Amino acid sequence: MPRWSRRWNRIVAIVVLAFASAGCSGQPVSGLGETGPEPVLPPAKRQRIPTVNIAPAVGWPEGAAPQPAEGLAVQAFARDLDHPRWLYVLPNGDVLVAETNAPPKPDEPGGLRGWFMKRAMKKAGAAVPSANRITLLRDADGDGIAETRSVLLQDLFSPFGMALIGDWMYIANADAVVRVPYRQGDTRIATAPVKVADLPGGPINHHWTKSLVASADGSRLYVGVGSNSNVGENGMDNETDRAAVLEIDPATGARRVFASGLRNPVGLAWEPQTGALYTVVNERDEIGDQLVPDYLTSVREGAFYGWPYSYWGQHVDARVKPPRPDLVATAIAPDYALGAHVAALGLTFHTGELLPQRYRGGAFIGLHGSWNRRDPVGYKVVYLPFADGRPQGQLQDVLTGFLDGKGNARGRPVGVVIDRAGALLVADDVGNAIWRVTPR
Repeated sequence: MPRWSRRWNRIVAIVVLAFASAGCSGQPVSGLGETGPEPVLPPAKRQRIPTVNIAPAVGWPEGAAPQPAEGLAVQAFARDLDHPRWLYVLPNGDVLVAETNAPPKPDEPGGLRGWFMKRAMKKAGAAVPSANRITLLRDADGDGIAETRSVLLQDLFSPFGMALIGDWMYIANADAVVRVPYRQGDTRIATAPVKVADLPGGPINHHWTKSLVASADGSRLYVGVGSNSNVGENGMDNETDRAAVLEIDPATGARRVFASGLRNPVGLAWEPQTGALYTVVNERDEIGDQLVPDYLTSVREGAFYGWPYSYWGQHVDARVKPPRPDLVATAIAPDYALGAHVAALGLTFHTGELLPQRYRGGAFIGLHGSWNRRDPVGYKVVYLPFADGRPQGQLQDVLTGFLDGKGNARGRPVGVVIDRAGALLVADDVGNAIWRVTPR
């Protein structure tokens, strides 16, 4: 059988299984030992037909909202957005939201194959065209609800990460970091963006999101760039400067790989006590429900974290050919497992005083939710305590209820930030809302 025919049959089988599993229901679960600094890793089970269980996107019923943890309250900071994914808080308290989705893919297949793929994406709520804009939300009266909104920037290219350095606003598009001048209080920027540095882009652009943070002194930018495949099946020549955190000099545009072997590093944040850079990473698929754990880790300069040749340190992935035992020997294990397939995206540290004491100094993480596990996991926001600048303790639920009792996705959390008052903001790209979490 020709290679293209085998691949086509596999795709059809995957999609059929996806729709066959539409009736699966249940609340998110996680197996014993899947989380923590030393997760229990079962033997890999290579799946010829991967498990696909897509939670159909239905949105929130009128008056419904996520369920906050004890002692917390939640309300909508903004509604009726267009696929809000990432958030940034300006010094004056204005909140920026990237309304965005994947860029067009010119080589996307047509015909029956294309139809099946588009149906699957639509079911997950991920098929909407990208609004390609950054919207500014302002809560001038301080009641926790943004009463005004304006388009700060538009006609971008699948924007995601944002960072302010002095009088310059930096935006990570799907293919480049660009910048525009910004003055405090601006509600619209008409200046055309200027490119600072190219980023790995299409035409495949398997993981298209590009997160962005600036160093404390503004001398460097750090960008999270995901892989162009699951485990290198599209060829390692398509993985140049991918599965990595890149460091960019905003003055010159020079870039280098800061750390590598990170399959899809999304959220980036500075740990407040040590100043270390942390990220949450989406790991590989198709070797079992309990493999491989997504994780949070500090990002060490020059470190290699295994992808695609190994996972969780030096556990070899036998699917990757040719193997690279020389690289595997250098792979380091991440700091904290978050559970397999939870799709960890958002990351922020809390140093304010508004939320209860138990949330001081640790990390809030947005778990977007699984699509390739028999029982759904993720679909919530969690908190991970830190002590002495390191993760310590167990994950705690902060916001749940994103799945209904029938397994439908009422919402899916993505970016998380702390606003100027100290409340937690959560972008919900299926519910098209931003939720604000405060003390009850």
